[in-house]
Amino acid sequence: MANLTRAMINGYKYLIEDLSDPRTSSWPLLGSPFPALGILTAYLYFVNRIGPSLMANRPAMNLRTVLIIYNIFQVVVSTWLFYECLDGAWLWDYDLRCQPVDYSASPKALRMARGCYCYFILKIIELLDTVFFILRKKFNQVSFLHVYHHTGMVALAWGGTKYLA
Repeated sequence: MANLTRAMINGYKYLIEDLSDPRTSSWPLLGSPFPALGILTAYLYFVNRIGPSLMANRPAMNLRTVLIIYNIFQVVVSTWLFYECLDGAWLWDYDLRCQPVDYSASPKALRMARGCYCYFILKIIELLDTVFFILRKKFNQVSFLHVYHHTGMVALAWGGTKYLA
């Protein structure tokens, strides 16, 4: 049993520490999968249990101002991120074929890594889309596909930032 435990610990260390991008491993939410898994667990629990039961006997919330600010924020950050992708890579140095990951500490490589990290954080923030649907009692918009998409995007963005930034 001790050997199995040791092998599991060594396998975890290899997967989470040795294979990861050393530039991003110390960044918030990336050192271990557990913070992101905790966020996703809380999201799924709210979306499937707490939110619907909380709103069952309450009127829909008016979130007009919050949604306007949230959507403006999303547009501004997404536009900036798109600019970063164009200016940092696609317009000048990258092509449409697969590119090897530049794990160096060059300014360009760090710019791309920061862009990946911002994308990951943006995917976490976008979990609020579903929260807003529930608080506004738009339960028909909270489909399995919607929840699956948002959950999967956070997980994939975490992996991309952790290993391939």
